[in-house]
Amino acid sequence: MARDAEPRTILLSEYQAPDYLTEETALTFEIADGETQVSSRLRVKRRPGADSAAPLVLNGQDLTLCSVAVDGVTLGANQYRSDDASLVIFDLPASAEVEVVTRIHPEANSALEGLYQSGGMYCTQCEPEGFRRITYYQDRPDVQSVFTTTIVADGGRYPQLLANGNRISERTLPDGRLAVTWHDPFPKPSYLFALVAGNLAVLEDEFVTASGRAVTLQIYSEPHNIGQCGYAMGALKRAMRWDETTYGREYDLDVYMIVAVEDFNMGAMENKGLNIFNTSCVLASPDTATDAAYRRVEAVVAHEYFHNWSGNRVTCRDWFQLSLKEGFTVFRDAEFTSDMHARTVKRIEDVALLRTVQFAEDAGPLAHPVRPGSYIEISNFYTPTVYEKGAEVVRMLHTLLGPEAFRRGSDRYFERHDGSAATTDDFVAAMAWAGDLDLTQFQRWYDQAGTPVLTVREQFAHGRLTLTVAQHCPPTPGQRDKAPFHVPVLFALVGADGGDVDGAGLRVEATEPLAWRPADGDVAGGFLLQLRAAEASVELSGLRDRPRVSLLRGFSAPVRLAYQRPATDLVFLAEHDSDGFARWDALQTLVVAEIDRLRGGGEPDADLVALFGRLGEGALAAPDDAEARTLLAVLLTLPDPGYLFEQATVVDVDGTCDAVAALRQAIAAAHRPGWQRLLEANAPDGAYATDPRAMARRALKHAALALLAPALSGDEAGAVLADQYRLADNLTDRRAALQQLLAHESVDAGLRAELLEDFYRRWQQEALVVDQWLALQAASPMVDADGVRSLAAHRAFDDRNPNKLRALYGTFSRLNHRRFHDPAGDGYRLLAERVGSLDPRNPAMAAALVKPLTRWRRYDATRGRAMRAALETLAGAPKLSSDLFEVVSKGLAAPD
Repeated sequence: MARDAEPRTILLSEYQAPDYLTEETALTFEIADGETQVSSRLRVKRRPGADSAAPLVLNGQDLTLCSVAVDGVTLGANQYRSDDASLVIFDLPASAEVEVVTRIHPEANSALEGLYQSGGMYCTQCEPEGFRRITYYQDRPDVQSVFTTTIVADGGRYPQLLANGNRISERTLPDGRLAVTWHDPFPKPSYLFALVAGNLAVLEDEFVTASGRAVTLQIYSEPHNIGQCGYAMGALKRAMRWDETTYGREYDLDVYMIVAVEDFNMGAMENKGLNIFNTSCVLASPDTATDAAYRRVEAVVAHEYFHNWSGNRVTCRDWFQLSLKEGFTVFRDAEFTSDMHARTVKRIEDVALLRTVQFAEDAGPLAHPVRPGSYIEISNFYTPTVYEKGAEVVRMLHTLLGPEAFRRGSDRYFERHDGSAATTDDFVAAMAWAGDLDLTQFQRWYDQAGTPVLTVREQFAHGRLTLTVAQHCPPTPGQRDKAPFHVPVLFALVGADGGDVDGAGLRVEATEPLAWRPADGDVAGGFLLQLRAAEASVELSGLRDRPRVSLLRGFSAPVRLAYQRPATDLVFLAEHDSDGFARWDALQTLVVAEIDRLRGGGEPDADLVALFGRLGEGALAAPDDAEARTLLAVLLTLPDPGYLFEQATVVDVDGTCDAVAALRQAIAAAHRPGWQRLLEANAPDGAYATDPRAMARRALKHAALALLAPALSGDEAGAVLADQYRLADNLTDRRAALQQLLAHESVDAGLRAELLEDFYRRWQQEALVVDQWLALQAASPMVDADGVRSLAAHRAFDDRNPNKLRALYGTFSRLNHRRFHDPAGDGYRLLAERVGSLDPRNPAMAAALVKPLTRWRRYDATRGRAMRAALETLAGAPKLSSDLFEVVSKGLAAPD
């Protein structure tokens, strides 16, 4: 690996508490063109029990040190030491005031970490370790301080000067500059610090808490975007009320602010009282956001607000505990979305993402536990495992405890750890107390990587059903042998009438704890088996006929299933199971098996094709109910090949894509009149609206469109799709039409070009819509690596903007399966070229984009060699950032 020196690996086992605590932090920023001066005054205190001879070590990166003083006395060169990564102050008393002055250059900060310039504004991103790019500081989450921040800048150019907490003063200095001071009374780590300086418009509202306090709500954005912030404001108010009702958590400051920024590596950041968001997670209007984007705005606004307690008031002790705040908060935002929209569909969407992305991570060289044991760059661990699997671990606790006990546990967790830095062990301990459970074995979900496989055997005779469930977790890097997990397995028995068999009337014998839980509102009922051994058996007797087993209801654990069942059982469950997730899962199992069969040749299975027809007929007869119609839309949507890739041992790119196309064509042709009727039945019946009913109708219409289009000739498809595009009053419909146009190879190329040009011409001033324009083309099977290069040369593309990079290169590598995985390897070389050129400027984005190449072992020999060669090219570069080095080196490392 071509590096000057291999970066150091950080180990959880080496954690040590800091020698000094920073109790108070006072910052002054003097912002000027080309240079910003930062003055910090820190009230530090030696931690009880720390070595009295220990120096104070402050982290720093890309800083120019101007001066250091202790208790008002400027230090000489022999009293401290500074280098590229730290400032070390010697012979410090047990309590002292440390003053440090530094200079930084936000305008040149292309990494988008610390303080940087985005368009005409200055803003910060400090999680995880960006604060050290602002000033020398103990930049670690277990050092919490009360912050007072003063920002000084040209008030004419930057009238909004924002920071964490409550505004306590604003004044004009003798030289005409504006100075604004903010105070945050709640101790916080440096990663939660935020600052914004700009000429921004503001949308303002008010929220009255359950205890009667009035909170000012403000969303800031550039003036041309402020009209698109209303939906986010409504989402914020809904989230605040939900958190009060569901968790008893009130907001604690006088003001809550959101700022939308166009150049942002992440989706959003929960800085205390001043959340900084990527514009893609705030802005929404019918012409600039799809239905999915509206839901994402609502979910992300809620997520960052919920962090006020699960992340801010209680933060993580160290970065190994990242899932303590992220997994818990992802679970909370998922429950919020479920309550606002269709619970079953939200669960299906989350599981589909988990199976496609997180299971792939678990099965590859970047596999790591929810609580990793080591890292080189913590930025590389903002992963699906930490977030999505971490949320599944919290969900399992919710399943094991039940809603009431889980609420008791969360209350205890917040109360015991408010104002402190906690660990995942602390969280599990609170839940163990609340549920009176021994969760010692359960903690393996935090410490062991990989996706467990449950192998299920079923036997029925003489009114007795026997289920045997065995668990096994494959080896992952650094963890060859895994101990059994504590797995909650929720299942039910479905009778011949399609209803659940009442488990309370059955005789039960089990080798592990097994309890019957009746259905409760939106929560499916069934038996809850607590699988803790390597194998368990369950006997249920008193049955008249053999029931169908509805297994893993609600996806009660993040596992793979190895369960051989007759196709007739799966068809029955797909049509009749009372648990919507189990219906979808049964259908997915059928489709996965059919795709696997079709890869070997032959015609699509007539019974499966007929099943889709019956589902379509059911959709036509369905009541005008948002939950029912949204679920049917999901059931009628064939899985993306990327989902199917993860079900195979060796990925057959062409075979899988061909099989999906053949099945889609068969379903389209067999039921063309039905899809036409379903399309027409869900046509707009009024102006565009964002309520669940309207979104459900559009979802079902687009599912029908995707199944109708393959049955149409090129001219027919062109006419239908062009009409939808031209008559649409919203981006959701326009995008669906363009997506089908870009997938239907028989449509006239001139028509495709005409509508794409029209789309760009009309919306070129809307950055997020241009991102959609790029992503639609990047995903099209008619766009190869050279086509992506052409798009990168288009004036619409800006390689300094993370959203544009994700829209073009991220979409191409994730969704354009045939072209990215062209056996000649041009797609892989393209990605490596872009990552290599991006790494010096934005290492975090480079490391995120390169990850698809690390999966080379899953592909056939030709593609695998080409992917590995692309990684090796990067590995041979003269200098790699530590972010990219970690991903590339793990991607090339020999398996354990």
